[in-house]
Amino acid sequence: MWLVNLREYTDMKKSDIIIKLKKTLERKRFEHTLGVAYTAAALAMCHDADMEKAYIAGLLHDCAKGMTDSEKLKYCKDHNLPIKPVEYDNPSLLHSKVGSYLADEVYEIKDKEIADAIFYHTTGKAGMGLLESIIFVADYIEPGRTHDPELPVIRKEAFNDLNKTILHIYVNTIKHLQDTDSPIDTTTMIAYEYYAKQENNGKDNQTH
Repeated sequence: MWLVNLREYTDMKKSDIIIKLKKTLERKRFEHTLGVAYTAAALAMCHDADMEKAYIAGLLHDCAKGMTDSEKLKYCKDHNLPIKPVEYDNPSLLHSKVGSYLADEVYEIKDKEIADAIFYHTTGKAGMGLLESIIFVADYIEPGRTHDPELPVIRKEAFNDLNKTILHIYVNTIKHLQDTDSPIDTTTMIAYEYYAKQENNGKDNQTH
């Protein structure tokens, strides 16, 4: 009986989240959010992660996108969240940081794994956990995305090797940022170097 009630509670919670998000996000952002949630659940199924957590993290990953830049900056200051110089210059980057706190405060999701997955879904980080990796990848490959001509390949990779996919995403993202003369977060560069080293170590081990 407890399991049934728990499932009913989870379903109710997801419904509440979707209703709130539909009110706060623009239509395209809301559609993207649903795409990330479904993709995250599919990746979780494939990689033996918690599908419920992946779905909810996917739903909430952009929950702060409805806030203006000034609102995000004020939220960070009010909650003593550190703001990097690149985030002052581009406050939209704060949505992942703010979103991880909104998940707790507004959407009442008290789960550190989910909060961390939301927090790092934009920049990623070195040595991401499974749920963090899934949300990072799902945000990039969800069905509505068309920004990268290599997406068909990356989507296939995602269901076979998450770390290889993460590195592929970093390579393409950094190239795009460099080509457009856009700032690159230091966390992104550190993470890229980490996954590149992991990939090279794996190749070295195969040759011995």
